[in-house]
Amino acid sequence: MIDSHCHLADPKFASDLPEVLARASAVGVDRYIAIADTLEEGERCLALAAKYEQIFCTIGVHPHGASQWSMVNGQLTIAEAAKHPKMVAVGEIGLDYHYMNSPKEDQIRAFRDQLSLAKELDLPVVTHNRDSLADYLDIIRELEPKRLVLHCNTEKWEDCRELIDRGYLFGFTGIATYPKSDEIRNTILECPLEQMMIETDAPYLAPEGCRGKRCEPAYVVEVAKLIADIKDISLEEVSRITTENTVKFYGL
Repeated sequence: MIDSHCHLADPKFASDLPEVLARASAVGVDRYIAIADTLEEGERCLALAAKYEQIFCTIGVHPHGASQWSMVNGQLTIAEAAKHPKMVAVGEIGLDYHYMNSPKEDQIRAFRDQLSLAKELDLPVVTHNRDSLADYLDIIRELEPKRLVLHCNTEKWEDCRELIDRGYLFGFTGIATYPKSDEIRNTILECPLEQMMIETDAPYLAPEGCRGKRCEPAYVVEVAKLIADIKDISLEEVSRITTENTVKFYGL
């Protein structure tokens, strides 16, 4: 099983990462994609990937930090990082109109730039969308990334199925386990298993029963269990297929 999206370079894991990985391994999680939200975090993710055989990583600038995005510096940093064999995607990139930590025009500029850069580097993209679906979809339609995952998808199926029709993937997190997440669970029901990845977004978004605690990669099993229940299939099948999807998407 693979946690396809976790922030292992986050300071919340600084003191006990080996123990965190051991707990995940004990429940069958054997690989991790360490996601970066900033170029600086990307460097820390690369260091983790170099240290741990089971960790792969991404680099990109999250919409929260889009006002600091520079195409010149960003292109140089991401292109250099892409030379590392364990740097497997550009991300986390996208739009977030909920918090608006960066102006909308800066978010759009950074998102477009990084999508174009990923295309040049022939890398997949890990994308973020919150309260921004119309603009997000417009940009995707225009730039047509080769490989894309919408991480932590919380959209209604009818609003986001276009992405599946385009051959892209959805990542699902512990949010789907929350009592009020019926719409997400319906999206899981409708989405082909062959276009899903499972993730924790650790240290954020701990699943129901662990809410209020630091999320850990071990909790990705709870997402897999939920999908198995919704799809009425075995946990082993969910694990096998989502692992295959993740390996193919990231070229592991």
